[in-house]
Amino acid sequence: MFSINILMQHLNHLSYVIFLYVFLSLTAPEACSGEDATITDDEGNTITFSQPFKRIISLYPAHTENLATLGALDAIIGVSTSDTFPTSIESKQKFSYRDNTEKFLAAEPDLILIRPMISRSQPELMAKLRQSGIVIVSLQPTSVTAMFEYWHKLGMLCGQRKNADKMEQQFKESIEQVQGSIPQDMHSRPKVYFESIHRKMKTFSPDAITIFALAAGGGVNIATDAVARNNSNIAPYGKERLLSLGQDIDIYLSQVGRMNRIQLDDIYKEPGFTLIKAVQTKSVYLIEEELVSRPTMRLLEGISKIQSILYPQTTG
Repeated sequence: MFSINILMQHLNHLSYVIFLYVFLSLTAPEACSGEDATITDDEGNTITFSQPFKRIISLYPAHTENLATLGALDAIIGVSTSDTFPTSIESKQKFSYRDNTEKFLAAEPDLILIRPMISRSQPELMAKLRQSGIVIVSLQPTSVTAMFEYWHKLGMLCGQRKNADKMEQQFKESIEQVQGSIPQDMHSRPKVYFESIHRKMKTFSPDAITIFALAAGGGVNIATDAVARNNSNIAPYGKERLLSLGQDIDIYLSQVGRMNRIQLDDIYKEPGFTLIKAVQTKSVYLIEEELVSRPTMRLLEGISKIQSILYPQTTG
Protein backbone atom coordinates (compact mmCIF):
# COMPACT_ATOMS: atom_id res chain seq x y z
CA MET A 1 0.00 0.00 0.00
CA PHE A 2 1.65 3.24 -1.12
CA SER A 3 1.59 6.51 0.82
CA ILE A 4 -0.14 9.29 -1.06
CA ASN A 5 1.55 11.87 1.18
CA ILE A 6 5.01 10.65 0.16
CA LEU A 7 3.95 10.68 -3.45
CA MET A 8 2.62 14.23 -3.18
CA GLN A 9 6.04 15.41 -1.99
CA HIS A 10 7.45 14.44 -5.38
CA LEU A 11 4.64 15.55 -7.66
CA ASN A 12 3.21 18.99 -8.30
CA HIS A 13 -0.56 19.38 -8.33
CA LEU A 14 -0.92 18.99 -12.10
CA SER A 15 1.16 15.83 -12.17
CA TYR A 16 -0.83 14.53 -9.23
CA VAL A 17 -4.11 14.97 -11.08
CA ILE A 18 -2.70 13.19 -14.15
CA PHE A 19 -1.52 10.40 -11.88
CA LEU A 20 -4.96 10.14 -10.33
CA TYR A 21 -6.60 9.71 -13.72
CA VAL A 22 -4.27 6.83 -14.56
CA PHE A 23 -4.56 5.24 -11.13
CA LEU A 24 -8.32 5.27 -10.92
CA SER A 25 -8.84 4.22 -14.53
CA LEU A 26 -7.22 0.87 -13.75
CA THR A 27 -10.16 -0.13 -11.58
CA ALA A 28 -12.89 -2.11 -13.32
CA PRO A 29 -16.58 -1.30 -12.68
CA GLU A 30 -17.88 -2.87 -9.49
CA ALA A 31 -20.54 -5.50 -9.69
CA CYS A 32 -23.76 -4.70 -7.85
CA SER A 33 -24.49 -6.58 -4.65
CA GLY A 34 -27.90 -7.64 -5.88
CA GLU A 35 -29.68 -4.88 -3.98
CA ASP A 36 -31.12 -1.84 -5.73
CA ALA A 37 -29.25 1.43 -5.25
CA THR A 38 -31.09 4.71 -4.73
CA ILE A 39 -29.96 8.30 -5.00
CA THR A 40 -31.76 11.64 -4.87
CA ASP A 41 -30.61 14.24 -7.35
CA ASP A 42 -30.41 18.01 -6.89
CA GLU A 43 -33.95 18.54 -8.15
CA GLY A 44 -35.42 16.13 -5.63
CA ASN A 45 -35.88 13.24 -8.05
CA THR A 46 -35.37 9.76 -6.61
CA ILE A 47 -33.58 7.32 -8.91
CA THR A 48 -33.45 3.60 -8.13
CA PHE A 49 -31.34 1.23 -10.22
CA SER A 50 -30.02 -2.32 -9.97
CA GLN A 51 -26.97 -2.10 -12.25
CA PRO A 52 -24.42 0.61 -13.09
CA PHE A 53 -25.27 2.63 -16.17
CA LYS A 54 -23.15 1.78 -19.20
CA ARG A 55 -24.25 4.26 -21.90
CA ILE A 56 -24.01 7.73 -20.42
CA ILE A 57 -24.42 11.12 -22.05
CA SER A 58 -22.92 13.92 -19.96
CA LEU A 59 -24.20 17.44 -20.58
CA TYR A 60 -21.95 19.18 -18.04
CA PRO A 61 -18.12 19.18 -18.29
CA ALA A 62 -17.71 18.49 -14.56
CA HIS A 63 -19.75 15.29 -14.91
CA THR A 64 -17.55 14.17 -17.78
CA GLU A 65 -14.33 14.97 -15.97
CA ASN A 66 -15.41 13.21 -12.80
CA LEU A 67 -16.61 10.12 -14.63
CA ALA A 68 -13.21 9.92 -16.32
CA THR A 69 -11.45 10.33 -12.97
CA LEU A 70 -13.62 7.59 -11.48
CA GLY A 71 -12.55 5.19 -14.23
CA ALA A 72 -15.83 5.22 -16.17
CA LEU A 73 -14.57 6.78 -19.40
CA ASP A 74 -15.74 3.81 -21.47
CA ALA A 75 -19.29 4.30 -20.23
CA ILE A 76 -19.46 7.79 -21.71
CA ILE A 77 -21.01 7.75 -25.20
CA GLY A 78 -21.59 11.49 -25.52
CA VAL A 79 -20.50 14.79 -24.01
CA SER A 80 -21.55 18.42 -24.16
CA THR A 81 -20.35 20.77 -26.87
CA SER A 82 -18.32 22.67 -24.26
CA ASP A 83 -16.37 19.61 -23.05
CA THR A 84 -12.60 19.81 -23.58
CA PHE A 85 -11.11 17.84 -20.67
CA PRO A 86 -9.72 15.24 -20.48
CA THR A 87 -8.48 15.13 -24.06
CA SER A 88 -9.49 11.47 -24.29
CA ILE A 89 -13.13 12.56 -24.71
CA GLU A 90 -12.46 14.40 -27.96
CA SER A 91 -13.72 11.44 -30.01
CA LYS A 92 -17.03 11.25 -28.13
CA GLN A 93 -20.22 12.38 -29.88
CA LYS A 94 -21.18 15.96 -29.04
CA PHE A 95 -24.60 16.87 -27.66
CA SER A 96 -26.36 20.06 -26.66
CA TYR A 97 -29.45 20.50 -24.52
CA ARG A 98 -30.79 22.42 -27.52
CA ASP A 99 -30.66 19.28 -29.72
CA ASN A 100 -33.89 17.55 -30.64
CA THR A 101 -35.21 14.45 -28.93
CA GLU A 102 -34.43 12.21 -31.89
CA LYS A 103 -30.68 12.83 -31.68
CA PHE A 104 -30.60 11.66 -28.07
CA LEU A 105 -32.81 8.64 -28.74
CA ALA A 106 -30.66 7.58 -31.69
CA ALA A 107 -27.63 7.30 -29.39
CA GLU A 108 -29.53 4.88 -27.12
CA PRO A 109 -28.26 6.17 -23.78
CA ASP A 110 -29.39 4.55 -20.54
CA LEU A 111 -28.49 7.67 -18.51
CA ILE A 112 -28.26 11.38 -19.26
CA LEU A 113 -26.46 13.52 -16.69
CA ILE A 114 -27.55 17.17 -16.56
CA ARG A 115 -27.57 20.07 -14.10
CA PRO A 116 -30.58 22.03 -12.83
CA MET A 117 -30.04 24.92 -15.25
CA ILE A 118 -30.76 22.55 -18.15
CA SER A 119 -34.05 21.44 -16.63
CA ARG A 120 -35.11 25.04 -16.16
CA SER A 121 -34.29 25.99 -19.76
CA GLN A 122 -35.47 22.81 -21.53
CA PRO A 123 -38.31 21.25 -19.51
CA GLU A 124 -40.09 19.84 -22.59
CA LEU A 125 -36.99 18.02 -23.84
CA MET A 126 -36.35 16.52 -20.41
CA ALA A 127 -39.97 15.38 -20.15
CA LYS A 128 -39.87 13.71 -23.58
CA LEU A 129 -36.62 11.90 -22.81
CA ARG A 130 -37.98 10.60 -19.51
CA GLN A 131 -41.16 9.45 -21.25
CA SER A 132 -38.95 7.50 -23.65
CA GLY A 133 -37.53 5.54 -20.72
CA ILE A 134 -34.17 7.29 -20.39
CA VAL A 135 -33.02 7.97 -16.84
CA ILE A 136 -32.08 11.61 -16.26
CA VAL A 137 -30.10 12.70 -13.22
CA SER A 138 -29.56 16.37 -12.38
CA LEU A 139 -26.54 17.22 -10.22
CA GLN A 140 -24.48 20.34 -9.52
CA PRO A 141 -22.95 20.81 -6.06
CA THR A 142 -22.29 24.35 -4.86
CA SER A 143 -20.18 23.58 -1.77
CA VAL A 144 -17.27 21.27 -0.99
CA THR A 145 -19.38 19.11 1.33
CA ALA A 146 -21.93 18.71 -1.45
CA MET A 147 -19.06 17.99 -3.86
CA PHE A 148 -18.05 14.88 -1.94
CA GLU A 149 -21.67 13.68 -1.90
CA TYR A 150 -21.83 14.37 -5.64
CA TRP A 151 -18.73 12.27 -6.32
CA HIS A 152 -20.27 9.40 -4.39
CA LYS A 153 -23.53 9.63 -6.34
CA LEU A 154 -21.59 9.53 -9.61
CA GLY A 155 -19.63 6.56 -8.27
CA MET A 156 -22.86 4.71 -7.58
CA LEU A 157 -24.29 5.52 -11.00
CA CYS A 158 -21.26 4.27 -12.91
CA GLY A 159 -20.29 1.41 -10.59
CA GLN A 160 -17.18 3.01 -9.10
CA ARG A 161 -18.05 3.57 -5.45
CA LYS A 162 -14.60 2.62 -4.17
CA ASN A 163 -12.94 5.11 -6.48
CA ALA A 164 -15.30 7.81 -5.23
CA ASP A 165 -14.06 7.02 -1.71
CA LYS A 166 -10.46 7.33 -2.95
CA MET A 167 -11.16 10.67 -4.60
CA GLU A 168 -12.53 12.15 -1.40
CA GLN A 169 -9.71 10.76 0.72
CA GLN A 170 -6.96 11.93 -1.61
CA PHE A 171 -8.53 15.37 -2.00
CA LYS A 172 -8.69 15.85 1.77
CA GLU A 173 -5.11 14.64 2.26
CA SER A 174 -3.86 17.05 -0.39
CA ILE A 175 -5.70 19.95 1.25
CA GLU A 176 -4.15 19.08 4.61
CA GLN A 177 -0.70 19.23 3.07
CA VAL A 178 -1.38 22.61 1.48
CA GLN A 179 -2.49 24.00 4.85
CA GLY A 180 0.93 23.34 6.27
CA SER A 181 2.60 25.71 3.82
CA ILE A 182 0.48 28.85 4.33
CA PRO A 183 0.50 31.30 7.27
CA GLN A 184 -1.55 30.03 10.18
CA ASP A 185 -2.19 33.53 11.46
CA MET A 186 -5.35 34.69 9.64
CA HIS A 187 -4.39 38.35 10.15
CA SER A 188 -1.28 37.90 8.03
CA ARG A 189 -3.16 36.47 5.06
CA PRO A 190 -4.06 38.77 2.15
CA LYS A 191 -7.64 39.97 1.81
CA VAL A 192 -9.10 39.03 -1.54
CA TYR A 193 -12.10 39.95 -3.65
CA PHE A 194 -12.95 37.06 -6.01
CA GLU A 195 -14.95 38.14 -9.03
CA SER A 196 -17.30 35.73 -10.80
CA ILE A 197 -18.92 37.92 -13.50
CA HIS A 198 -17.35 41.32 -14.14
CA ARG A 199 -20.02 42.98 -16.25
CA LYS A 200 -22.63 42.22 -13.58
CA MET A 201 -20.37 42.96 -10.61
CA LYS A 202 -20.88 39.53 -9.11
CA THR A 203 -18.78 37.48 -6.71
CA PHE A 204 -19.33 34.11 -4.99
CA SER A 205 -21.30 33.14 -1.90
CA PRO A 206 -19.13 32.44 1.18
CA ASP A 207 -19.84 28.68 1.04
CA ALA A 208 -19.05 28.37 -2.69
CA ILE A 209 -16.46 25.91 -3.96
CA THR A 210 -14.46 28.86 -5.33
CA ILE A 211 -14.25 30.53 -1.93
CA PHE A 212 -13.16 27.23 -0.42
CA ALA A 213 -10.34 27.18 -2.99
CA LEU A 214 -9.41 30.73 -2.02
CA ALA A 215 -9.27 29.88 1.68
CA ALA A 216 -7.34 26.66 1.03
CA GLY A 217 -4.81 28.67 -0.99
CA GLY A 218 -4.29 31.05 1.93
CA GLY A 219 -6.55 33.99 1.11
CA VAL A 220 -9.23 35.74 3.14
CA ASN A 221 -12.52 36.39 1.35
CA ILE A 222 -13.48 40.03 1.83
CA ALA A 223 -17.05 39.66 0.49
CA THR A 224 -18.40 37.63 3.39
CA ASP A 225 -21.76 39.37 3.15
CA ALA A 226 -22.42 38.19 -0.43
CA VAL A 227 -25.72 36.33 -0.86
CA ALA A 228 -26.26 33.89 -3.74
CA ARG A 229 -29.42 33.75 -5.81
CA ASN A 230 -31.31 31.16 -7.85
CA ASN A 231 -29.85 28.18 -5.96
CA SER A 232 -26.39 28.90 -7.32
CA ASN A 233 -23.09 30.00 -5.79
CA ILE A 234 -23.01 33.26 -7.79
CA ALA A 235 -23.78 36.36 -5.74
CA PRO A 236 -24.50 39.91 -6.91
CA TYR A 237 -22.36 42.44 -5.08
CA GLY A 238 -22.54 45.77 -6.89
CA LYS A 239 -19.88 48.35 -7.64
CA GLU A 240 -20.75 50.71 -4.80
CA ARG A 241 -20.42 48.01 -2.15
CA LEU A 242 -17.23 46.72 -3.78
CA LEU A 243 -15.63 50.16 -3.87
CA SER A 244 -16.53 50.75 -0.22
CA LEU A 245 -14.08 47.94 0.56
CA GLY A 246 -11.52 49.16 -1.95
CA GLN A 247 -8.65 50.03 0.39
CA ASP A 248 -8.91 46.69 2.17
CA ILE A 249 -8.57 44.57 -0.98
CA ASP A 250 -4.97 43.34 -1.21
CA ILE A 251 -5.56 41.00 -4.17
CA TYR A 252 -8.28 41.10 -6.83
CA LEU A 253 -8.93 37.71 -8.42
CA SER A 254 -11.27 37.07 -11.32
CA GLN A 255 -12.22 33.78 -12.86
CA VAL A 256 -11.92 33.75 -16.64
CA GLY A 257 -13.81 31.42 -18.94
CA ARG A 258 -17.20 30.88 -20.54
CA MET A 259 -19.02 32.59 -17.69
CA ASN A 260 -16.67 35.55 -17.47
CA ARG A 261 -14.90 36.51 -20.69
CA ILE A 262 -12.60 39.07 -19.20
CA GLN A 263 -9.15 40.59 -19.68
CA LEU A 264 -6.97 42.35 -17.14
CA ASP A 265 -7.48 45.69 -18.87
CA ASP A 266 -11.24 45.39 -18.37
CA ILE A 267 -10.64 45.44 -14.64
CA TYR A 268 -7.87 48.04 -14.56
CA LYS A 269 -9.88 50.41 -16.76
CA GLU A 270 -13.24 49.91 -15.04
CA PRO A 271 -14.52 53.37 -13.97
CA GLY A 272 -14.01 53.88 -10.24
CA PHE A 273 -11.69 50.91 -9.77
CA THR A 274 -8.71 53.15 -9.10
CA LEU A 275 -10.11 53.31 -5.57
CA ILE A 276 -9.25 49.61 -5.08
CA LYS A 277 -5.85 49.02 -3.48
CA ALA A 278 -5.21 45.90 -5.58
CA VAL A 279 -5.74 47.94 -8.75
CA GLN A 280 -3.38 50.65 -7.48
CA THR A 281 -0.66 48.08 -6.72
CA LYS A 282 -1.19 46.07 -9.93
CA SER A 283 -2.30 43.06 -7.91
CA VAL A 284 -5.12 41.88 -10.20
CA TYR A 285 -4.99 38.30 -11.49
CA LEU A 286 -7.04 36.02 -13.70
CA ILE A 287 -7.48 32.32 -13.02
CA GLU A 288 -9.15 29.71 -15.18
CA GLU A 289 -12.80 29.18 -14.35
CA GLU A 290 -12.58 25.42 -14.83
CA LEU A 291 -9.94 25.21 -12.09
CA VAL A 292 -11.83 27.10 -9.39
CA SER A 293 -15.55 26.73 -10.15
CA ARG A 294 -15.98 23.11 -11.16
CA PRO A 295 -16.40 20.35 -8.57
CA THR A 296 -13.54 18.18 -9.81
CA MET A 297 -10.11 17.04 -8.65
CA ARG A 298 -8.58 19.83 -10.73
CA LEU A 299 -9.71 22.15 -7.96
CA LEU A 300 -6.38 21.15 -6.39
CA GLU A 301 -4.59 22.75 -9.33
CA GLY A 302 -6.66 25.88 -8.87
CA ILE A 303 -5.74 26.01 -5.18
CA SER A 304 -2.07 25.65 -6.10
CA LYS A 305 -2.35 28.57 -8.55
CA ILE A 306 -4.10 30.73 -5.97
CA GLN A 307 -1.37 29.96 -3.46
CA SER A 308 1.34 30.91 -5.98
CA ILE A 309 -0.42 34.25 -6.59
CA LEU A 310 -0.85 35.06 -2.91
CA TYR A 311 2.58 33.83 -1.76
CA PRO A 312 4.96 34.09 -4.73
CA GLN A 313 7.98 34.29 -2.44
CA THR A 314 7.33 30.77 -1.08
CA THR A 315 5.92 29.02 -4.15
CA GLY A 316 8.01 30.51 -6.92
